[in-house]
Amino acid sequence: MRNRFADVFYELGKDDPRLAIVVADISPAGSIAKFREHFPDRFVNTGVAEQIMIGLCAGMCQKGMRPFAYTIATFTLYRPFEFVRDDLAYQNLPVTIVGIGGGVTYSTLGATHHAMEDIAVASAIPNMTVIAPCDPDEVSIVTRWCALENQGGPVYLRLGKAGEPIITQDAEPFKLGKIRYIKRGKGTCILSYGVTVHKALAKAGELGDVSVVNCHTIKPLDREGISQLLNNYDKVIVMEEHVPHGGLGSRVKEIAWDIGAKCKIEHQSLRDEFIHVYGTHEQVLEAHGW
Repeated sequence: MRNRFADVFYELGKDDPRLAIVVADISPAGSIAKFREHFPDRFVNTGVAEQIMIGLCAGMCQKGMRPFAYTIATFTLYRPFEFVRDDLAYQNLPVTIVGIGGGVTYSTLGATHHAMEDIAVASAIPNMTVIAPCDPDEVSIVTRWCALENQGGPVYLRLGKAGEPIITQDAEPFKLGKIRYIKRGKGTCILSYGVTVHKALAKAGELGDVSVVNCHTIKPLDREGISQLLNNYDKVIVMEEHVPHGGLGSRVKEIAWDIGAKCKIEHQSLRDEFIHVYGTHEQVLEAHGW
């Protein structure tokens, strides 16, 4: 995903001089190096100074540029939280915060690099849009929208790291703010987002003829689409690489209560704890009960 983001952003940058990228100590060996090489005047590395990264993006945006803040998810959102809230969201500036490695993707680096609560944190901020594409093709669509079409406020863009498969080649058309059926079936529906959607497809293969739905836009949430889903299926399984509270599962249960849905709801999430396991992504997920 991060490679596709970098490629698309570079191509857009050729034609749009407003586009700039501000990173925090991630780029020297990273996928964004091509943009840095060809557009050095629109590339800034603040080093380990994430608050400056966000503040700088706010100032650049107010001068008519379209900056993206780009680093590991925990450091785009957690460390500079006050700046994200006050410099970007309070002023409703169209800055995109790119969080690489949402969930426990950075499995070998420990809890400081695990963005297990990022959806809850970002969604709680007024004016913030929260998007988590599920594969490189969706990354392309969303990157273009953030760069060229977003007329609103800030965006938290949660990306995977590398190696994610393309899984949307036969999916319904993408529409921001609307759920997207990846696979249609009967009886049971699995609802997910981000890198977890490919795991939802694997689970669907085990269960048989079930639907898989991608909720790529977490905020604003497609309340109407989710309400229909809750009324149309006997069982809905929400899968997310996020703590149990404040994520998609919590919102789905909230909607189910509001509309009086009769379906059974299951929620597969990370555990509500810091698990001291270092290894592959799969090993960390296994420690969380996956």
